[in-house]
Amino acid sequence: MSSENNLKEEGMKPFSTIQLLNFCLGFFGLQFAWQMRIILSGPVTEELGASPFLFGLIWLAGPVTGMVVQPIIGELSDKTHTVFGKRRPYLFAGALLASLALWAFPNSAAIAQNIATFLKLPLPAFGGLIIAAIMIWVIDACVNAAQGPYRALVPDLVPPEQHSLANAYLSFAIGLGSVVAAGTAPFLKYVFNYQMSINAQFIMAALAFSLAMLWTCITIKEHNYKKNLSVNENKTENQDKTPFLKKAADFFKSSPEVSKICILQLFTWIGIMSLNIFFTQYAIHTIYGVPDLTTATEEVKNSYANLIGKATNFSSICFAVQNLICFLVSIPIGLLSTKFGNKKVHFFSLITLALTFVGMGLSKNSAFILICMGIAGIGWASILALPFAMLSEFIKKGSEGSVMGIFNIFIAGPQVLVCTLLAWIISKCSYIIPAGINYRWEYAFFIGAVTLLIGALITNFINEKNN
Repeated sequence: MSSENNLKEEGMKPFSTIQLLNFCLGFFGLQFAWQMRIILSGPVTEELGASPFLFGLIWLAGPVTGMVVQPIIGELSDKTHTVFGKRRPYLFAGALLASLALWAFPNSAAIAQNIATFLKLPLPAFGGLIIAAIMIWVIDACVNAAQGPYRALVPDLVPPEQHSLANAYLSFAIGLGSVVAAGTAPFLKYVFNYQMSINAQFIMAALAFSLAMLWTCITIKEHNYKKNLSVNENKTENQDKTPFLKKAADFFKSSPEVSKICILQLFTWIGIMSLNIFFTQYAIHTIYGVPDLTTATEEVKNSYANLIGKATNFSSICFAVQNLICFLVSIPIGLLSTKFGNKKVHFFSLITLALTFVGMGLSKNSAFILICMGIAGIGWASILALPFAMLSEFIKKGSEGSVMGIFNIFIAGPQVLVCTLLAWIISKCSYIIPAGINYRWEYAFFIGAVTLLIGALITNFINEKNN
């Protein structure tokens, strides 16, 4: 009865299935755009001359903007009071700017040429690559600007007993968005024999992101905002004056379990980003045997165009299968975690994911790789939902955006190691093939498996508040 009274006082009514599906639609668009960036950024930047290490450095855009942008935007969204709400201005602005950058990214070479022509200056050797790097930074900054406030909507609007389920629905949307994004081009190729261009795929991603997020901004009403604004204005202002670093310190002091969850995220995201960042290049160069083309002539690059197309389609299919499984198991994972506890389900999921990484690192068989990527979808669904559900038990009311921003540091920070140290290791592990030089892209999976196993062990020591 007290739980019902608390919900009535806070105005939080349990979400129906239809409301949860509608709630996660914007995340569908966000992940659609992010998945396209994951799959196709490698081929675009390699075409412009990016080596494995330089490719990793360009990927730094994601973690750096995540560590900087999400905490700042999270803090600002906690303090924002407009007629449009607290979170929605950041959702819409992030989607709009990211969509413009998604359109520009595959056209980086042409944009660089037009800038040089307009300024009447010679085109720098890596002019297109510089523009591409800038666009990736814009995309990643805007995705992070939208993602943090979106995650904060869960504790903002959803009753505590539905946090695991709501995060599972976000995982469901991520899986579905990734499946559609990754599967569209291969579907058109194999069913209608039409190869969708990289430019067209990025335009599709831009439209999906902006339209889905616009729908969310229109249909999601932030909890009791207009009704309680004048009553709670002074209280909110006093709360918002707490310095960000003080909020961070209080957050970590709130429970020793918070630190465990953050360390769990650190090792988990080293593992999962080892896959996300390097899988397409692994498919192109290891499975399909395309040599490194960063210094190749245009004639040589053109001779491998069809094989690269097949490899990128295969990578897209693998990500589509992975995220299809994520899509299918995300809701059951939420229900299982409600019954058995978040940490037990997450522990099993991480162990399974680590084993699939080892399998992929040891094999070059495309059918086996595809099966492994499907099984990896179980771990991916768990990663996208259960750590957030565990964390939400310890979030103080009114600090949701700030906490999600702080938590994202332990998602983004590990990626810096992947983009720098792991990229450097791969760049130093070259070998000769008949067609030229290649790199040990599979090393990403072995290193990722080790960090996932560490994450699983840490999960086992977390004491959940509700258990």
